[in-house]
This record gives sequence, C-alpha cells and structure tokens, in this order.
Amino acid sequence: MSRPEFEAPPEIYYGDEEAKKYTSNTRNQEIQAQMTDRALELLNLPPGPAMLLDIGCGSGLSGEILDEEGHVWVGVDIAPSMLEVALEREVEGDLFLQDIGQGFGFRPGSFDGAISISVIQWLCNADTTSPTSSPYARLTRFFTTLHASLSNGSRAVFQFYPQNDDQIQLIMGVALKAGFTGGLVVDYPNSKKAKKYFLCLFVGGSAPGKGRQQQLPQGLTGEPEGVQYEKRRTENSNERGRKDKKRKNIKDKEWILKKKDLYRRRGKEDVPRDSKYTGRRRKPIF
Repeated sequence: MSRPEFEAPPEIYYGDEEAKKYTSNTRNQEIQAQMTDRALELLNLPPGPAMLLDIGCGSGLSGEILDEEGHVWVGVDIAPSMLEVALEREVEGDLFLQDIGQGFGFRPGSFDGAISISVIQWLCNADTTSPTSSPYARLTRFFTTLHASLSNGSRAVFQFYPQNDDQIQLIMGVALKAGFTGGLVVDYPNSKKAKKYFLCLFVGGSAPGKGRQQQLPQGLTGEPEGVQYEKRRTENSNERGRKDKKRKNIKDKEWILKKKDLYRRRGKEDVPRDSKYTGRRRKPIF
C-alpha cells in the first residue's frame, strides 16, 4: 500500500470524502488518541493548563484529548476539508488554514508546547524543483519559526512515519540547526507493528519550574500489547495533581451554553435562545 504523501499533496489527498472517512474511522480515532496521549507524556508539562500548538490538527481528534487535559490549543492544517470537519465537530481550539512549510507568524514565545501527529514526513515531499520549495527549505522555515513561537524551556513532540534513515537525519539536522536540542525517541524498537518514532525537541536549557537540564526521555520497551497510553496518561496526571477528566459524553448546561456562544461568535445562524430550560434533562417517554 502506497504512503499517502506519495499519492498527492495533503490538501488534495484529504478532500471532502477522505476527510470525513478518516475522522469517522474508529481505528483512526483510537490510534490518534494513543499517539496524542504519548506525545503529551513526552511534553512533560508542569501542572495546570498550558497553551499548546497542534501542528496538522486535521479534524481535531488530538484537540479533543488536549481539551480533556484542560489545555487551551490552537490548530493549524493545510487541508480545508479537514478544518471543515473540525468546525462541524465543534472543536474547542482556534483553527488556522496554514501551510507549515511556509513557516509560522505567531508572536515569539506564544506557546508552552507543541505536538504533531503523523505530519512532518509530508514536508519531505517537494512538489516543484524550485530551491525555495525543496524539503530542506520547507523544513528550515518550519523549524525556525516554530522555535521562535515556543516559550523558553518548552518542548515540541512530533510523532511521524519516516521513510528511511536519511529522512530522519534530514529532519533532525534541520531542527538542531534551527536552535532546538533533543533527539529521537523510539517506542518498541523491536516490534515491527508497534514501533513508533517521536522527535522530542527542547527550547532552551532547563524546563520551567524545575531548574534542571532537560533530558531526552526513554522510549517504551517490552510488550506493546500490555501498555495502554490512556492508563499511563491518567497515572501521570494524577501524580501531577491534575484532575482526571472524563470524555464529554454528558452535556450539562454549562457545556451547552459554551457551545451556543461558540456558534454565535462564528456567525452561525438560528442558534436557539438561552432559557431556564437550557440543559434541563427531559423525562423519558414510554
């Protein structure tokens, strides 16, 4: 099976049909959640909410995990159809249509961290022979402007699917040249199916509030079937004193009012008025 980045540019590959198909696939949802949980673990954030950047946010599957952890997030993606699905799903984060290969325009130090799930390998495929659109040029603009957008002591974690060792060296080399430190974390290196690559990058020397040099995390080993990222995330969250947040299956009054306000700010018409009956549970009808 051909890799998606070999078939078409992401904004074309993820058209209306593919965007909805990808988002509704329960297997994709599960994998995305697991990778996001692991990325958050590698971010090693201090207690409390953080301002995070979701690079290649797609339809907001990773953003839902960030919401549950109590973080505020901004998502960027090059595929309009993916962002349309994200809007339909009423995600909490602010969304930007952005070609990350052109770099970012955020203020310096805007974010406390960044995550990216299965995205940066797309930057290694150039659609033109122009030197300014080569993989090296696009990676350079991406990492240089990302480094400026992150606060001192923060991290950026990228889960990606490298084509080969040369591609890994290219990506890491450009990232280090842009000012990052850190390196590659490989989970389950001896497993063909469960092996996962995470590029864990640091901005500055010490982590905020810890006063010590940041160390590259260790990759997971052992039997992958016996490890649940969700369980690991919950255990770590409890250790840091954060409350374990359940998925938003129960829509209370506060949640409904927040969504209605979000609709109004986005210009959606026919939003129902707020009343004393908003969010009230209805009696079952027999």
